[in-house]
Amino acid sequence: MNVDSPLSAWQQAIEQKGFVQDEAQEHAVWALQKCHEALNEGRSPINGVYLWGPVGRGKTWLMDQFHQHLRVPARRQHFHHFMGWVHQRSFQLTGTADPLKALARELSEEVRVLCFDELFVNDIGDAIILGRLFRVMFEEGVVVVCTSNLPPDQLYADGFNRDRFLPAIDAIKQHMQVIAVDGGEDHRLHPGQGLQRYWVAVPGQPGALADVFAMLTVGQAASAGPVKVGYRALSVVQATQGVLWCRYGDLCEQPFSAMDFIALCDTYSAILLSDVPSLSAPQRAGRIARGTEDAAVRVDAGDRELPQLSVHDDGVRRFIALVDECYDRKVPLYLEAQVPMDALYTEGYLEFPFRRTLSRLQEMQLERFAQA
Repeated sequence: MNVDSPLSAWQQAIEQKGFVQDEAQEHAVWALQKCHEALNEGRSPINGVYLWGPVGRGKTWLMDQFHQHLRVPARRQHFHHFMGWVHQRSFQLTGTADPLKALARELSEEVRVLCFDELFVNDIGDAIILGRLFRVMFEEGVVVVCTSNLPPDQLYADGFNRDRFLPAIDAIKQHMQVIAVDGGEDHRLHPGQGLQRYWVAVPGQPGALADVFAMLTVGQAASAGPVKVGYRALSVVQATQGVLWCRYGDLCEQPFSAMDFIALCDTYSAILLSDVPSLSAPQRAGRIARGTEDAAVRVDAGDRELPQLSVHDDGVRRFIALVDECYDRKVPLYLEAQVPMDALYTEGYLEFPFRRTLSRLQEMQLERFAQA
């Protein structure tokens, strides 16, 4: 067996790093191993691998081992990074006879394998693009390996105009081996040496983040002036060239995007977020929509009920994106909130995606997080 492979990395992790043997993971490892061997031996065509299951089952770690041991050109991205690139490149290719086909051909010339983490679709624009993009990528010979919390048939399950997305599901099932990774326990919760990065504010007492900021910025010049993020100014409590401290309302309740959080993690090696409120709230009654715009063409929507978002959910979406980016980039996120971590978001429309956020916040409380 190749000693530089997903299988050998998994076996070494069990023997030397104390990983827990997991039958579901083993099934996934063998699927990745076969794909890895076929790629390195130059076989064609090759099916990709779609790993899905609850949070903390090791899907991202397994995919990363696969990617790190490849000897063919590959790109590894979080899914929302990938979609950001797709939208940007599609715009740049405006006027091309078939922009998505051209984009897929470009991609196939650059990489043999595309790995992306956390495939999750909740946007009609993404769904329409992906309905065709997956098919043309596979036609161009791109091998896809990805992770998701949902099986393919449940992607964009209640989405508007879901029929536009169904070709993507068909292409995934035709060109990827779908593997359920559910060993029954969240491996992120296994004991490890703790390093506190989450505090509950105590009324009338000094907050914890002032001391954290001072510890992280010894010898660095700090400023309380706003910092530029994209086209907007972000109000901060304090910031240095490498450490950012701001309030939840100033970052998550302002119109910043996932691309802005990417920029923050490009710039800062640690982020501190204070005044995080309880994010739970009852869902509001959904409204009725009778149409929507698809580029320049009006789509006949009929009567449909919009999602029952709570009063905090716009900010919660940004918070989820921030945690995802910090987790993916190994940027420590220090939080001071009004409520304990497991009480942050217990009621609302985003309860399912927030499970991943909670699991990731829990892993961030381990010293090994930033070293992983």
